[in-house]
Amino acid sequence: MSNIAIYLALLLGLLGQAGSGAPAGKSSSLDYDYFKTKVQPIFLAKRTGHARCISCHVVPTGAVFQLQRLSPGETTWNDEESRKNFEAVTKLIALPGNPKSPLLIHPLAEDAGGDFFHNGGKHFNSQNDPEWKTLKAWIMGQTGSTQARN
Repeated sequence: MSNIAIYLALLLGLLGQAGSGAPAGKSSSLDYDYFKTKVQPIFLAKRTGHARCISCHVVPTGAVFQLQRLSPGETTWNDEESRKNFEAVTKLIALPGNPKSPLLIHPLAEDAGGDFFHNGGKHFNSQNDPEWKTLKAWIMGQTGSTQARN
């Protein structure tokens, strides 16, 4: 995908979020602990027919968002790396509380409400996919303390 297409995708994602009524403050309104324990493992998960998110979205690629590279021999990130990942991923969420976030719609199949952007394929065929629902819950404000209620 060309840089122009990437910028257009981001712009369209941001325009789609205008007027959502979601709170401002991006990362301050998104729960870090929920991200670290529930969202971040999704980026490492293996999916049949697809590369893991970390395969393409890792520093220093040209991907729109970049996760930290795992340290040699590690299977997950330490707290410092997780915080950097949190900041990188929240850049894809212009307005927390909006279900049209690029993080949700780019890897979602078009016939399930996704868009045509995402060179890495459509990782989620349905909005009922458990991992997709986890991403949405986080964007919609779910925290570790509200998890049991939702």
